Amino acid sequence: MAKRFGGRFSPLGRGQDAQNAAMTGTRPVPRPVHHPLESRTRWITFMAVPFLISAFWQGPFGLVMHLLAFGGVAAGMFLTREGLQAEAEYDARRVARRPAIPRKLFGGILTGLGLALGSYVPGAELGAGIIGVAGAVLHWLSFGTDPMRDKGMEGIDSFQQDRAARIISEGEAHLKAMQDAILRTGDRRLEARVGMFAATARELFARIEQDPGDIAATRRYLGVYLQGARDATVKFSDLYVQTHDARARQDYETLLNDLESQFAAQTRKLVEGGRTDLDIEIGVLRDRLAREGILRPAAPPELETPMTMDDLLIPRESEKQRR
Repeated sequence: MAKRFGGRFSPLGRGQDAQNAAMTGTRPVPRPVHHPLESRTRWITFMAVPFLISAFWQGPFGLVMHLLAFGGVAAGMFLTREGLQAEAEYDARRVARRPAIPRKLFGGILTGLGLALGSYVPGAELGAGIIGVAGAVLHWLSFGTDPMRDKGMEGIDSFQQDRAARIISEGEAHLKAMQDAILRTGDRRLEARVGMFAATARELFARIEQDPGDIAATRRYLGVYLQGARDATVKFSDLYVQTHDARARQDYETLLNDLESQFAAQTRKLVEGGRTDLDIEIGVLRDRLAREGILRPAAPPELETPMTMDDLLIPRESEKQRR
């Protein structure tokens, strides 16, 4: 089946995406988060290939050492790349826990160990150890350390945070199933439409991550509604591939519009509710400070005195006399 592709200079490329975003009131699908240093790990792994090639021109001991050297560097770079991705996700969120495993730390240790094994020569153990330590230090200088503390977790219940993370993970699975199912239609517009709905749903996810206490009010959105949207997407894709029914497509897009508006309204409701709670807390604190004499109570606004026609004309006559 022929498949239409859009691009920057295509008639239905970027302009069509902007038009869809303006019509639906949603933003384009955000790109995945990447760390700017991820490409370094691939280059370092490629630079360790000589260990792998030269291993077959060594004796049995040298063969094992060179293979272990390449494996150590490759494994270290794999862990480092995973650690960089975890750090990028940590930096992109306002509320985040530190990674459970310090991958970059272990990646630096494996990289230094691999370099030490690759440079090992019987009788020169000290030199191999120095090279390994130098490699680990250079790894630390190049990639930095792992996040070692939680961010934005003050005053947040850890149980509620774990519960929210589990429910959001289920919601992400439903969104992924929707995006995978709509790919069967081969329609780029439908794929973009589902992607825009996923972006709106992820805005609600981000709000719940910031305040897990809102999970009770939004659980049906993350469970029942998303599961229903997933099932509807699967059934629509199966039907549309066979019939290309325009009525079914219109009904499906209307369903996405309704769901998207509901998710956006729920996100705004949570934001406004948080602002109301903040105003109440500020008001209570100001009243308490006023009772203790630390802060003067706010004076009521003065009422404007009514002005008569004489009050308006007398200043003008006095100005004419001064002139």
